[in-house]
Amino acid sequence: MPASLALIPASYLYLRRGEEVLLQRRANTGYMDGHWVAGAAGHLEPGETAMAAAVREAEEEIGVRIRPEELRLITVMHRTDGTDLPIEQRIEWFWTAESWDGVPVIREPAKCADLAWFPLTDLPEPIPGYERMVVASLSGRPLPSAVSYGFPES
Repeated sequence: MPASLALIPASYLYLRRGEEVLLQRRANTGYMDGHWVAGAAGHLEPGETAMAAAVREAEEEIGVRIRPEELRLITVMHRTDGTDLPIEQRIEWFWTAESWDGVPVIREPAKCADLAWFPLTDLPEPIPGYERMVVASLSGRPLPSAVSYGFPES
């Protein structure tokens, strides 16, 4: 009998300030530590929509309040680690917002080593490949509404 598929849902949020994007540098999580990633991101909670998760994560991780109507969907990504028979797969919503209430600050210092604005044309290293693909779309190379990453055909 084949193993069951685990599909993990998450939302990512990129705040935009003109031609700049807010990124955080992960720390002490055991996953992609030292990498620059979305300003706020996290798994959906039971019964939570992807949009509600983005709003919640923004307040929890960087202390800003965003109204759901301010969110713009960049893409939805079906992602895996690239193994031959991936058991764990992820479905991730990537959002952007250009207006919010509050000033972004690090609210989870045990998981975030830095929070900074970067020009879309001069991003820091390293950034996970799947996030680099999404951030690159913010500078005028839009992605389709649904993409995949890590699968042989992607």
